[in-house]
Amino acid sequence: MNLLNLGIHFPITDPTWIFFLVLMIILFAPILLGRLRIPHIIGMILAGVVIGKYGFNILERDSSFELFGKVGIYYIMFLAGLEMDLENLKKNLGKAFVFGVLTFFIPFAVGMWVGISFLQFEVGTSLLLSCIFASHTLVAYPIVGRYGMSRHPSVSISIGGTMFALTVALFILAGISGMYKGELNSGSWILFVLKCVGYCVFVFLAFPRFARWFFRTYEDNVMQYIFVLALVFLSAALAELAGMEGIFGAFLAGLVLNRLIPHVSPLMNRTEFVGNALFIPYFLIGVGMLINLGALFSGGETIKVVIVMVLVATLTKWLAAWVTQKIYGMSVASRQMLFGLSNAHAAGALAMVMVGTQIEISPGHFLMNEDMLNGVVIMILISCIISSVTTEHASRTLALSEESGEIKESKNKEEERMLVAISNPETVESLVNVALMMREPRSKQELLGVTVEVEYDETKKQGKLAQRRKNLEYAARIASAVDVPMKTRCRLSTNIASGILHTVSEMNASEVVMGLHHKHGLLDSFLGTFTQSLLKGTNRQLMIVKSVIPPNLIRRIIVAVPPKAEYEAGFYKWIERVARIGTQLGCRVHFWGHTDTIPRIEGYVNKFHHGVRAEYSFLDDWDDLLLLTGQVNYDHLLVIVSARKGSISYQASFEELPNQITRYFSDNSLMLVYPDQLGAPQEMITFSSPRSQSENKIYENVSRWVYRWFKKGDE
Repeated sequence: MNLLNLGIHFPITDPTWIFFLVLMIILFAPILLGRLRIPHIIGMILAGVVIGKYGFNILERDSSFELFGKVGIYYIMFLAGLEMDLENLKKNLGKAFVFGVLTFFIPFAVGMWVGISFLQFEVGTSLLLSCIFASHTLVAYPIVGRYGMSRHPSVSISIGGTMFALTVALFILAGISGMYKGELNSGSWILFVLKCVGYCVFVFLAFPRFARWFFRTYEDNVMQYIFVLALVFLSAALAELAGMEGIFGAFLAGLVLNRLIPHVSPLMNRTEFVGNALFIPYFLIGVGMLINLGALFSGGETIKVVIVMVLVATLTKWLAAWVTQKIYGMSVASRQMLFGLSNAHAAGALAMVMVGTQIEISPGHFLMNEDMLNGVVIMILISCIISSVTTEHASRTLALSEESGEIKESKNKEEERMLVAISNPETVESLVNVALMMREPRSKQELLGVTVEVEYDETKKQGKLAQRRKNLEYAARIASAVDVPMKTRCRLSTNIASGILHTVSEMNASEVVMGLHHKHGLLDSFLGTFTQSLLKGTNRQLMIVKSVIPPNLIRRIIVAVPPKAEYEAGFYKWIERVARIGTQLGCRVHFWGHTDTIPRIEGYVNKFHHGVRAEYSFLDDWDDLLLLTGQVNYDHLLVIVSARKGSISYQASFEELPNQITRYFSDNSLMLVYPDQLGAPQEMITFSSPRSQSENKIYENVSRWVYRWFKKGDE
């Protein structure tokens, strides 16, 4: 085939080839540009320029790019709200407001002056152009997420400022549109405000309740993801009905669902994966297809408009970030983050320029002409490049500084190797999710999983082992869904306790997470014989969990701490784990403890987990937990810190804990914590030694007899 005739086949219209080429761009653009240290986002936009009608005209910007592009920008805004540290935002709300005012009004004022005085535009056109300068889009936000900086204070300030600037710009856009269409009056403004307020109230009140009910009722992973995506688009659609932009609705949906989707959870991982792999790149490629670089070389008014737009948009956003940095004494990297995230113009600018090209101010003349349209689109390209490069540099700098700080703080800390003991298939998901929330997010260590089989009947042993292996595989899949490796082991042992203890020793586990024992008959104890054996056989931290509702639906954590708990070796270790759960869930953590213990807890939380919404109350009378019954609701997690016999904080009232828990908290999610203990564990009869082999033989025979007796009772 003559290469000169290839042009007759372009643009490609076959859906299969269109999707294939887009996937190839998504695949190879980061690989090729990554070697040149060019951010992936720029690669996607430049690829769109090349394949678009202003490039080689390989693909046409058809309805698929409009559809996926809209999903992509919604995804960016949704993830920004979903991953935001709300406590950080509350603490920096004043800074976010100040930055929002500066990043809107500085570009807006300069834009009005430049539009009227230098570009000789009329007032309406200058007003719309100023709104384009003042608003911005979080195009570079995926870079922040890739470096794990989404919870940094400068990012929260940037996002808060973004929403302020975008909201004010949309209000002014609505006023401009109404003014030229003859619809602007006091009644329309009142109606517009009422619709916006009603929409926000509905989303904040209805969405969380509906989401909690759905997550509690349906645990299927695919259904939960589709449900979340449906809420995002419902919120965006309702925002458009209220007269606002859909991107505002997507961001609001992210804020509402923020505390229902933990940062370390399979659902969050799936949400980020689908967006970053498909929808967001589709949006960026679609933006590139709009850009006409040839307009820069056409001469005349276009190049003048482009140069002025780029300079004003860039310098004024940098000035707003610089003033904010000087006011609050922020670092240079934080200023770069503010500027990087607030400099890109994309969705908001496109929406405004499209409105301007549709408003006819006189026969044949529109509020925005073709020169301005080309100028805005090229400004989008340049601003996205500057934004991506700056955000990449700032994210890398902040990540390295945080990592070095963490290394200094954790130099002498114990290596975390969390072991999840799995027995009941119904509790696998909740146990693994709790372990993931307690795990250090930046840790490279794998989770450990173990299940123990004590079946003595050879005919049933293989079937039981197969089922237990399935449980371990399921646990490993849950962990892998959040990119956490899990090393599993299925053991045969004379009893469950010895199997777990041998695994703790072999894998050097730092702690054990297990489900609450189910009583078998009247003679069985609350914790069970094997749990008591575990407590005696290891000095490692033991956490016994009972989940009544999915962990992500927990709204508050109540922690009961006994007197003298601060003298235990594992005191700060369990505080660290509880604080991590509170951080992941974004819920309040209420500590109840002795007057000497609470200051130690408060000091640690304020130093290492200042983002946790912690509360502190005194509970000097530990003999009766009845005082907490009025504090614990069905959607709360009760954490009871206990102790082994012989430890410093142990007291006789602990013997009544099982009765009190059964009586007062049987319908609540529960975690019993037995902290690390100094010294060697108590010698266990199940461990072989030269002087106890006969005792071990007797113990094994008794264990077999008791097991068979319980099995007959169950049958």
